[in-house]
Amino acid sequence: MQLPHKSDSTNMYSPKYLRKNSTVANKLTFSLLGIYLTVLFWIIVLKLNISFSYKGTRNINLIPFREPLLYNGLIDYNEIFLNILIFIPLGLYLGILSKKLNTFRKALTFFTVSLFFEICQFILSIGAFDITDIINNTFGGIIGLILYNGLEKAFNCPVKAQKFINIIAVLCPIIILSKLLYL
Repeated sequence: MQLPHKSDSTNMYSPKYLRKNSTVANKLTFSLLGIYLTVLFWIIVLKLNISFSYKGTRNINLIPFREPLLYNGLIDYNEIFLNILIFIPLGLYLGILSKKLNTFRKALTFFTVSLFFEICQFILSIGAFDITDIINNTFGGIIGLILYNGLEKAFNCPVKAQKFINIIAVLCPIIILSKLLYL
């Protein structure tokens, strides 16, 4: 007696199944990336504030890990951690969506996005242009790439890793917002 054969459209290891699911997953991933970049701009450039009435002074820090990290004479590790953490999702998304770019070009993308945000802060006088932020943000993106590569190996399938990341990307903001709104 022969077991029923799964067609190519239902066999999760067939190229047809992977292409179909990859396309659907890519659409969701591109949408999540767009939302992430919008929120990232709001957090970094607009400082969680919609109003443009605030005009501060324009500052530039070109010495890495200098002034902005000092708080009451102590190093503020929280700022370093948050700057790294906030760019990890960009590394995950770039790992998923840009398979053709080598690691150097991906790292250059993290650097460029961070540089763009720092320039926007300077132009709008909403924060300081800080080389430390660019370094930490770039490092966060690289950590995201490493995490994606690890997930891809753990799941032994890029589509499964992508779906896992998409689920986390949808659930985390919901959990965070619900905690913020109901505390």
